[in-house]
Parts: sequence; structure tokens; C-alpha cells
Amino acid sequence: MEAKKKKFQMPSAYTILFIIIAIIAVLTWFIPAGHYKVDDAGNIIAGSFTQVASNPQGLWDVFMAPVNGMLGIDANGNIPATPAAIPISFFILMVGGFLGVVNKTGALDAGVASIVKRFKGREKLLIPVLMSLFALGGSTYGMAEETLPFYVLIIPVMIAVGFDTVTAVAIVLVGSQVGCLASTVNPFATGVASNAVGISMGQGIGLRFIMLIVLTAISIIYVMRYASKIEKDPTKSLVYKTREADRKHFDIESIESQAEITTRQKWVNGIFFATFAIMIISLIPWDMLNKHFTFFNTATDWLSGLPVVGVLLGKNMAPLGTWYFPEITMLFIVMSLIVAVVYRMKESEFIASFLAGASDMIGVAIVVAVARGIQVVMNNGMITDTILHWGEQGLSGLSSSLFIILTFLFYLPMSFLIPSTSGLAAATMGIMGPMGEFANVSKDLVITAYQSASGILNLITPTSAVVMGALAIARFNIGTWWKFMAKLIVIQLVVIMVILGIAAVL
Repeated sequence: MEAKKKKFQMPSAYTILFIIIAIIAVLTWFIPAGHYKVDDAGNIIAGSFTQVASNPQGLWDVFMAPVNGMLGIDANGNIPATPAAIPISFFILMVGGFLGVVNKTGALDAGVASIVKRFKGREKLLIPVLMSLFALGGSTYGMAEETLPFYVLIIPVMIAVGFDTVTAVAIVLVGSQVGCLASTVNPFATGVASNAVGISMGQGIGLRFIMLIVLTAISIIYVMRYASKIEKDPTKSLVYKTREADRKHFDIESIESQAEITTRQKWVNGIFFATFAIMIISLIPWDMLNKHFTFFNTATDWLSGLPVVGVLLGKNMAPLGTWYFPEITMLFIVMSLIVAVVYRMKESEFIASFLAGASDMIGVAIVVAVARGIQVVMNNGMITDTILHWGEQGLSGLSSSLFIILTFLFYLPMSFLIPSTSGLAAATMGIMGPMGEFANVSKDLVITAYQSASGILNLITPTSAVVMGALAIARFNIGTWWKFMAKLIVIQLVVIMVILGIAAVL
């Protein structure tokens, strides 16, 4: 009897990322090393590229890349090379601890059960509402890594109402990254890029707002059509084979059989949603959006100045709007303690629940470090500037429409190599912005092309810690995600290029 052929199985996120690191390392042996000069503000000076001695990366460098990516150091171990993964990884672990404590109370299960009952027969309404909220977060402050805790909440809801894990990931990931794609006032994409070329963040906001509305609407329709298909026939789900395992893992039966929510559980859910509301408010750069809005700064100064309260709270409080990963990590630790107190949880029970929740997120935290390793190898191999220089040479002397479309296409591979929107803007905009003027393309349109490419690639790239982290939580591989996203990516690419091409000649 002939043995059955084994079907190809997509490797895990860790294997894929290590393969990419190895490929980039091989490229450092063939792509010439190069370097751009930078000005006092750290912006690249156009036309300053020079070729330097190559620094090919070997096996040692490949295996050190995730370590250096986690620590944020270069090959010498003493100079910051890429943003360290530690703040994000530690944030993920503390969010896991917070969720472990909340889950121990049963409040989320009871809350999800009440949502399922309330939306009975109107389940698909959840999709446009949630996707619009995530798109708003992406467009205003670049919501990315901050979305990871939401998957744990939304996945059970989507499974319980008859959809699947792919639908849940699409709601959060597509929603937030389409928002980033069409960033209106996102300081980490639009802000950094605008500053690099010396223009106001408000220039070009009208076009970006139109793109936000159009692309969000297209994405919502796409996800709703998929949800409708599997609602009618569950076997059409891309993850149908793991449907029962997913139901068991996310404990859907307990949600469906959940009794009425208790008063303490209502309080816990209130704290849960307040935590995320505070996180969102704390990350929006209010002073950049409106320099006259100083409410949080004034309130923080007032609290710090109070005779007794100020001393108890401490004099080093950061006002909302200036927080980043260290502060929001602290927020989740404090809120987990408050949940324990409100629910009257024993100290031993609290510690056990917190550690169990953190341990559930270890895989996601490690994915972030491995993904950072890709940029470490590129930077240490000194090929990032060379690739950028090729783009500088290839895009000069073109017509307006052709220039902006090719700029968008150029930023697609660059976004794969540098998934950080702010990092990509800082590395390239000093060259690309001024170069557009030679083709009669405004700097703000170049910024729109850059962030559109970065946003669309960050929906599917395995170099993105957000993508790989989301899939790790949802328990399906990137091949399944690519299959789901294929048509949507093609549609978005065409729409974006049409909008950019028209905008360039108006």
C-alpha cells in the first residue's frame, strides 16, 4: 500500500521569522553596504550616500539578532540599533497578567455572554462598530501593539455569535492598520514624516481623511461578507478544522451557559474597560493635536502640588497624552491590583492568576523579539541605506502620477524591511520628500504614499510583531491569514494607486 503524502504544513511564526533573518543575512553578503549622512535632527541628507566597507552577517549574527532585537543594541552590544523589544514584550506579559486576574473573576465571560444575548440576530452589527473604532485609533495615534490585548476579548465574542477567529483578527488588525494606512494626525507616522520634511501635520489631511472613509468602508464590507458566509455555512470558515479546539481553548461553552452577571463582575468589567479607555487617552499626543489643549498637564501639576496627595502620588507623574509603553505597563499592573481588591480576591489567588495570565502571553512576547531581529541584521549589515539609495536613483525625473505611484510601490518592500512606521519615516522621508518636488509632487502627498504602503504591508507582513502576535493569540498560521487577505489587499492596492494618481495631477 502506497504511503499517504504528507500535506505541507505552514511553519510556526518563529520559524518563518528566523528564515527571514537568515535570508536578510545572506543578502548582506551580496548587497553593497552604504551609509547616508544625517543632519543635527537625525534626518537623512539627500545625495549624501556613500558606499562603505561591507559587513556581511554570519550564523553568529543570525542567532544573536533576536537577543539584540530584544535588548535594542547593535553587534557591538553598546549602541542602540533598533527600538528595543523589551518594553513591548514586558507590556504584553503584564497585560496577560491583568487578563489572568480579570478572567479569574469570570467577569469577562459574563460580559461576553450578555453581549451575545443583546446582539442576538444582529451579530454582524458588531463588525462595523468595532472596526470603525479601531480605525479611528489607528488614524489618530497609530494604534498597533496596543491592540494585542483586545484579541483576547473579541475572539470569544466572535466565536460565540457564530463567526470565527479569522473574523476576530480581521476586526482588530484590519481595522487598526487601515486606520494607520490613512493616518490623519498619527504622530508616529504623519507627525514624524511631516517633521522630517518641514511641513505641518495638517497638510494633506483632507485627502487622508477621504482615504480613511473609503478604505475603512471597503474593509468593513469585505469582513462582513466573510462573516455572512461562515454564518450560513460554518464549513466555509478558513479555520473550520480547528473550530472545536478553538471553542474549547476560548471556553465558549462556559460563556454560552453563563448565569446572570453579578454586581462584583459588573464592577470588574467597568474597571476593565476603564483601563483601556485610560490607555487610549494617555497615548494620544494632545499637545500635538492642539497646542492650546493643556488640561491633562494642568491637572497633573495640580495633583502633584497638593500638600499630602501630591507627596503620596509622587512628583514625577507623567500627564495623560505623554505616556508610552512604560506608563501603560504600569497602568495594567495597578488595574490588576484594583480588580483583585474590588473582587475581594485572596493574595495567593491574585498572584497565581496574574502569573498564569502572564505565562499565556510568553509566546507572543518572544515573537516580538524575534521580529525585531530582522531589522538588527539589516542595520548591522549596513544594507538599509543602500536599498534606499536604489530607490532615490530609480524615482528621479518621472512624471507626477508615475512618480507618486512608484513611490508607493517603492515603500512596499521598504515597509517589509522596516515595519516601524516612525522608523521608516525617519530613515527615508528626508530623501523622498524633497525628491517629489522635482516631479511636481507635494511633500504631503509623498507622506500619504509612504504611510499607505506602510499600512498595507503591516496588514500581512511576517516582520510585523503585531501581525505575528495577533495570529499567535488566535492560534492560526500566517498562510491562512494571507489566504483571507489576498483579495482585500489587491482591492486596496488598486484603490490607493488610483487615489494617489489622481491627487498628483490635481
